Amino acid sequence: MNTMILFYAFVFGLIFGSFLNVCIYRIPRNQSIAWPPSACPHCKKPIKWYDNIPLISYLILWGKCRHCKGKISMRYPTVELLTGILTLLTVWRFGMSVWTFVVVAAVYALVILSAIDFEFMIIPDRFSLGLIAWGILFAWANPNFSGLWWQKELISLGGAVTGLLGVLALALLGSWVFKKEAMGGGDVKLMAGVGALVGWQGVITTVVLASFFGLIYAVVLMISHKKKRSDAIPFGPFLSLGALINLFYLIVPEMLLIEL
Repeated sequence: MNTMILFYAFVFGLIFGSFLNVCIYRIPRNQSIAWPPSACPHCKKPIKWYDNIPLISYLILWGKCRHCKGKISMRYPTVELLTGILTLLTVWRFGMSVWTFVVVAAVYALVILSAIDFEFMIIPDRFSLGLIAWGILFAWANPNFSGLWWQKELISLGGAVTGLLGVLALALLGSWVFKKEAMGGGDVKLMAGVGALVGWQGVITTVVLASFFGLIYAVVLMISHKKKRSDAIPFGPFLSLGALINLFYLIVPEMLLIEL
């Protein structure tokens, strides 16, 4: 892969990451993502273009607003850098193809919904339902699915159904066992979207990987006394992490069994 193409992919990701931050902040607050222009959340003064350069402006301003010196959340440069890296990795993994475009859009949706879920414990339907439509619409270009185009569409649809019904069953079982909500409806719908992109096998390994990473996160929080055992944690980010792994390199259940 040409080094310059990867560089441009990274820069594009950084720039688009700035827009993702707008979505992360405004969507859960029911604000327009198009208007008004970006402003400081503290003093409400509009942010000039030279103070809105991904990563660079944050470093130059030492993470503070130029006007009121209010602290700028670390989420902004983190999302920008993460989006840049993931965009670069997608182009490196799949080259310049239709599937690259599909994965990049899916990755951006997963970044947005993960950040929102971390802060608000919700997953907006526009992303989970959008991923379902996105995965089915472009199933014909999915390199993980085999067969003719209509067979790939059926595989994608089957993955979406598996994600929806399978995770719904797990959620209901968990609620019955633990006597409280184990997974929210947003997680269930998200897995339907993931299934449309990675198929039924990817659904299984995504849930396994998400459970593993989520458990580690919960244990760390409990050890540091930031959470109690009974406290809920957002599961969407860990489902998204498992989905990202499967998007870049599909892990089938047999692989996990071999490792075990």
